[in-house]
Amino acid sequence: MNSRIVKVVRNLTLGVLLSWPLVGAQAQSSDDPVETLRAERQAAEARDRARLAELVDDREALETALETAITERDAARARRDELEVRQQAQDARLQELNERRQEQGGDLDGVLSVVARHSGELRDELSDSWLTVGGATMPARFDEQAILEREHVENLADHLMTLTAESARGIRFSAPVADRAGQIEPREVIRLGSFLAFSEGDLLRRSGEGEAQHLAVAERTPHAVASQLEAFQQGTGDDVSVDPTQGQVIAALAQQPSLVERFHQGGAVGYVVVILGVIGLLVALAQYAYLLHISVTLRRQVRDLDTLRDDNPLGRVLTRFRALGSDHAPEALEARLDEALLAEQPRLERGQPLVKLLAAVAPLLGLLGTVTGMIVTFQSITVFGTSDPQLMAGGISQALVTTVLGLITAVPLLFAHTALSSRSRFLVGLVEGRASAVLAEHLEAQRKTSEHRVHDSAMA
Repeated sequence: MNSRIVKVVRNLTLGVLLSWPLVGAQAQSSDDPVETLRAERQAAEARDRARLAELVDDREALETALETAITERDAARARRDELEVRQQAQDARLQELNERRQEQGGDLDGVLSVVARHSGELRDELSDSWLTVGGATMPARFDEQAILEREHVENLADHLMTLTAESARGIRFSAPVADRAGQIEPREVIRLGSFLAFSEGDLLRRSGEGEAQHLAVAERTPHAVASQLEAFQQGTGDDVSVDPTQGQVIAALAQQPSLVERFHQGGAVGYVVVILGVIGLLVALAQYAYLLHISVTLRRQVRDLDTLRDDNPLGRVLTRFRALGSDHAPEALEARLDEALLAEQPRLERGQPLVKLLAAVAPLLGLLGTVTGMIVTFQSITVFGTSDPQLMAGGISQALVTTVLGLITAVPLLFAHTALSSRSRFLVGLVEGRASAVLAEHLEAQRKTSEHRVHDSAMA
């Protein structure tokens, strides 16, 4: 033991002596001043000497370190021997397997390849199927060195039967589900065969890949479908909507924008079109309500022409006509009556020019949005080409949406303008007819009065 310690000390001393020239060489190759290099070399030498003296003086620590190193070496040798034994056992197992494969012959190798191929295809085709959610498991894959066993065929057959049975079952289980905001909470899930799974009226989809897949709420579930699914889960309904395309219809519904999203796709031009349409409809509704009120008061005035009222055009016209007296010529009375009718006509036709203008401007604004959207589309084509249709979708969507908004705005405005025009013409015709009848009666009475006067003067 002492000789071994002396050998270690000698090696350490030799290492320290060999390190001094190296330190000096590093000092000479450095760009620092000579005094700094000399001070660093002296410090290194003093540090190495102190360490060497400490090791020589403390023999117990040196012996302990040496015993620890020997123990670790013996443990590493034992581990190496163990690994060599395991490698020999594995080599023997591999040789045995190769011998068994040779004994099985080509026929069993073909069966193994068929079993392995079908097992892999089954896992690949049903990797995104609902059958493995809360139910059956997939068969294991076979490696290239596998040996055909009876358990392999039985395992594949059992999994096929289990998956077939699961395709006709509806199960209820609890699982973590991610909502549209990304929050994952446990929910009660219902799975119907391999067609769909839903929870609390929301269709579910599988998110992620491989073992990291989890359930998540679909982006959008139609309201009618959600009502059916919720009623079915609560046990109050027997109907359920099924997607026979294995999720393609659900994906298409998720990509279909809502009415609000369509509105926002129109951009600034779409906002202007809708605002003008709302203004036109409000003006039309207000004027039509006014005309309905005038119709009611006018019918009431027609039934009682002796009592004239100021809440209807006919009453105001007849009031002005009767205020003229009977000393005017028939032509003057007719002119005054026409003047009174013309004074009432603007109130009855109020708002119609604005509604007509907005009905004409809305399609033009829609055409403006179409042009601007196509400009954006062509700019995208110029920069990115036609390889990615999604880059052009924004401009085309804006172009089509603004056109639709312009037409949707113009059509009800045209109907509103027609309704206002017909109602105002009817009221104007009614007032003119009644006023003309009153004028005719007045002229007839005036003529009879004149004839009576002439007759009385002739008799006198």
